[in-house]
Amino acid sequence: MRDQLRILALRLRSRGRLRAARDVRVGAGVRVTVAPGARVILEPGAALGPESRIDAVGGTVRLRRGARLGERAIVVSHAGVEIGAGAVVGDWAAVEGAAPTYADVEAPVREQPLLRAPVTIGAAARVGPHAVVGPGVAVPAGAEVAPYAVLQ
Repeated sequence: MRDQLRILALRLRSRGRLRAARDVRVGAGVRVTVAPGARVILEPGAALGPESRIDAVGGTVRLRRGARLGERAIVVSHAGVEIGAGAVVGDWAAVEGAAPTYADVEAPVREQPLLRAPVTIGAAARVGPHAVVGPGVAVPAGAEVAPYAVLQ
């Protein structure tokens, strides 16, 4: 019952840009932000760990059937993020759809253009705790990303 109330609250805040199946599990303190023009789709059996966060700035964030975000995991989408069926994003891990390009070494980082690219995590893949998956990365199905690894 609590999961249903949490999903209802998330839907109300996202103003119709969040689609969640009935059996999605939502931990305490989960935050989902969906900008106009972006979407979040949570398929049946998806689970959002306690205090995890999804920020959909652009594109579509899709958690396939049985995908799981660990405790305090973060997903930020600028061009789309897809997490495959049965995939796990570990505790405190980050999946980011944008990063600075460092095109001009003289310019500060905040003035650098952003590289925006979709991120795909294949079915049954595992992203270890504290790992970072950057823009344009495609983690193959069944692969394991080591804890603290950075993929860009």
